[in-house]
Amino acid sequence: MTSLALITAAADRLSGHARVTPLLNAPLLDAAFGRRILVKAENLQLTGSFKFRGAWSAISALPPETRAKGVLAFSSGNHAQGVALAARMHGIAAVVVMPADAPTVKIANTRAYGAEVVLYDRSTQDRDAIGERLTAQRNLTLIRPYDDAQVIAGQGTIGLEIAAQAAALGIHDAAVIACCGGGGLSAGIALALEPHIGFRLHTAEPAGFDDMARSLATGTPQTNPQPTGSICDAILTPAPGKLTFPILHHLAKGGLVVTDDQALHAMALAFTHLRIVLEPGGAVALAAALFSPDLPDTVIVTASGGNVDPATHRLALDRFA
Repeated sequence: MTSLALITAAADRLSGHARVTPLLNAPLLDAAFGRRILVKAENLQLTGSFKFRGAWSAISALPPETRAKGVLAFSSGNHAQGVALAARMHGIAAVVVMPADAPTVKIANTRAYGAEVVLYDRSTQDRDAIGERLTAQRNLTLIRPYDDAQVIAGQGTIGLEIAAQAAALGIHDAAVIACCGGGGLSAGIALALEPHIGFRLHTAEPAGFDDMARSLATGTPQTNPQPTGSICDAILTPAPGKLTFPILHHLAKGGLVVTDDQALHAMALAFTHLRIVLEPGGAVALAAALFSPDLPDTVIVTASGGNVDPATHRLALDRFA
């Protein structure tokens, strides 16, 4: 079970290995949208996304004799890269199962970090089954993308940083919006911020793949009707995590939903006003802060990843910049 103590211990292990990412603000963006928006720039984290935190947390927590045998992950790209680099930094092997339609930059980077990449068709093949088979065959440890207590703890270190950075700015009351797929990032941040009663966490997802928002609204886990169909590839999951949903059901205020066009618009505004590059799935929290009407005057969002193909980033800039 993930707890604040587990998150604090993960922060100790991450110290000196992960970046403390900045909390950015652009006054012109605030003025245009009528609220103060602070952006936790995890796109500047190692491997270009927050996923390095959870990967390092999980791998570093393994017993040395288990860790030495190597690890396996399945991911559309950001968890893949985080596990690949964390494994390389620990001097161990990593095998990563990735969908064949993942962005080419993510597949290429995962290989460049030293992992063996196994591709699959997400419409016809079961990644869990592939991962379980390879884990058993090669005696590897599976590092799940979100349903792992140590992964959630690693992502929760972002919440610790948000609380400290916001306090330094005199902010103790704000909505906090996290990009959400399976819920590891959201659950970790919610746990880290639980002692700070002025912060209220919301999840953000693309329309049509808003299983967490619907699950929070109904109180029971909901699934998505299809595996693909949004530009926000990084956060397309079939259903909320078994570990993450109970945490968010208890702690999250609710779920926000944005369109693909709003995510692209947020990418363009992030580049124009903050000079940062975001991928669509990493921009949905910012999109929610920009385009959701019922939010308070101060909003803190996670910019969770920046691993975007040039063509997709160009599309965002051409359409909205």
